[in-house]
Amino acid sequence: MTAAMSPRQRVRVALGRGTPDRVPIDYDANPGIHERLKRHFGVAPDDEEGLLRALCVDFRKLGAPFMGPRVHADIPERGVKVDDWGVHTRYIRHGSGGYWDCCDFPLQDADEAAVAAWPMPDPDRFDYEAVRKHCRARGEYGLCLLCYGDLINGNGFLRGMEQTLVDLLTDEPAGLLLADRRFRIQEEVARRTLRAAEGRIDVLWLGEDLGTQRSPMISMDVFRKHFRPRYQRLVDLGKEFGCLVMIHTCGSSSWAYDEFADMGVDAVDTLQPEAVDMSPAYLKRRFGGRLAFHGCISTAGPVAFGTVDDVVEDCRTTLEVMKPGGGYCFAPTHALQDNSPTENVLAMYRTALDLGGY
Repeated sequence: MTAAMSPRQRVRVALGRGTPDRVPIDYDANPGIHERLKRHFGVAPDDEEGLLRALCVDFRKLGAPFMGPRVHADIPERGVKVDDWGVHTRYIRHGSGGYWDCCDFPLQDADEAAVAAWPMPDPDRFDYEAVRKHCRARGEYGLCLLCYGDLINGNGFLRGMEQTLVDLLTDEPAGLLLADRRFRIQEEVARRTLRAAEGRIDVLWLGEDLGTQRSPMISMDVFRKHFRPRYQRLVDLGKEFGCLVMIHTCGSSSWAYDEFADMGVDAVDTLQPEAVDMSPAYLKRRFGGRLAFHGCISTAGPVAFGTVDDVVEDCRTTLEVMKPGGGYCFAPTHALQDNSPTENVLAMYRTALDLGGY
């Protein structure tokens, strides 16, 4: 039996492809589940830390908050919220809750001049002192800085998905300028955040959507031309500050994992098992010696649609495949959706604790 570790040690060992005392646990959920779990554990509505402790979560996510002033204004007469990058969203209700969905796509028809003039957050206006305070308060946990990059989605939220993909295929200057502006600002904010943390951030967490459920969204040529150089700068930034680097990739995305490993990426996140070439067995066999894994527990599988016994069996079989040799962190493939019964979510995390030890 491996000696007991702190959450931080556990995260660093697992993402470094080693064997910790138990599999590290992570959590992400939509607001409906979040509220239900707090009620179950008797945690106050505003006590985020209390819920994470109740679930024995080893990770803590942080970032420097933007201090304003607002870069873009909401459009209340249309029920549209606009974030500081200018992304427009409106609330869409569904049977078990709702979500904020993108709309309008204000840069869809923009040329280079319009993209160059589009207001974006100023790196000088982020509260880096808050990062120091967060690191001191959560020092025993694996601290993760989210710096997604997110070329497809980030550009797509402003230009629309179709135009974004056309931009990448045709080397459209306006779309590429938008990507470069967004990446440069994120890189600078991340650099200042890492500097403020004084070596205390463990994971630089990047993100990109590269696949549908059945196939890649882009070609390898497009990946190497437009994605790899931009993400390499972020990977190198993380290494400069002693971070492990993890990248979120939705859908059938293992076609890019050899590239990530060559770039110096340590771990891949999401790992939707229902997508092509994304099953735990395939990932472990194909990449287990080169990458660590974070995810694999499907938010569209037994947790949402099965019984408690189905959830336990799914988590058990995933752990049996992913645990040997280390290098695995137990987590949902995305935010747990509001249609997941509370008892299923509780069974998921209970199984991780019951069967995750080495």
